Amino acid sequence: MNCRRHGSKPTLALWMLVALADAAILMAAAGLLTVLLVVAGLVAVAAGAAGVRQWQRQSSRPSRVVVRRRA
Repeated sequence: MNCRRHGSKPTLALWMLVALADAAILMAAAGLLTVLLVVAGLVAVAAGAAGVRQWQRQSSRPSRVVVRRRA
């Protein structure tokens, strides 16, 4: 039989095209400036969250103190 199994890559590609078309319809309905502002806000929130996460990771590590001896 020449059937593809459920969840194959062409099905995923089709859903990605549907998502792209939905985004285009949303952009046409809301306006390009509104969509760009929303995307910029999401990028700012994601960057802030990544920065806080990295700052927390660094502050949880004990700092290494290098002690030098005199010769």
